[in-house]
Amino acid sequence: MFTGIIEQTVCIQTIGDGDGMRRLKLATPWNDLRLGESIAVNGCCLTVARQSGTEIEFDVVAQTISLTNLGRLKVGDEVHLERSLQANGRIDGHFVQGHIDGVAELLARSDRKGETRLTLRTPAALVKYIVPQGSVALDGVSLTIAGVKDDQFEVALIPTTLDRTALARRPIGWPMNLEADILAKTIVFWLERGQKLGQSEQGR
Repeated sequence: MFTGIIEQTVCIQTIGDGDGMRRLKLATPWNDLRLGESIAVNGCCLTVARQSGTEIEFDVVAQTISLTNLGRLKVGDEVHLERSLQANGRIDGHFVQGHIDGVAELLARSDRKGETRLTLRTPAALVKYIVPQGSVALDGVSLTIAGVKDDQFEVALIPTTLDRTALARRPIGWPMNLEADILAKTIVFWLERGQKLGQSEQGR
């Protein structure tokens, strides 16, 4: 479990591809990481597969590659890192599981007084989870949805987010890892399930 508050932005050092999976290697300032520890990389929960000092490696399987932007990464690309939430820690963002639902395409960026706004296109299957003033995680960053229109939505980035993340440096067209709010997903799931059960009962 994570909160969407990015702790580090680092660059990919090496990438190894083979047997339908990738291995990502990067360096962090942390010297207390453990083999098997869970870390969110661009919002995707990955397991430390190898650790040597501050250098760590992750294995990314085919399903994760298909659902996220991790398969698009190149050496030198910036990624966001967050360590898992401690039970005695503050929840400054929102509950983020590290389970990516899909990718949202970055369509536009606009600078306004005191903020930068990003416009993204939501995958059709995820539109129902995008709620005005609701929460969303983009490349692991906890954000509030500032506006929704059809299959597009906006988020506003304050200066602190601009300083601590790479979101403003993502190129137009970048597929941002999107994790919808767990509360929205749960509510929609049970409403749809109840509706289907009701229809099934009526059809008997």
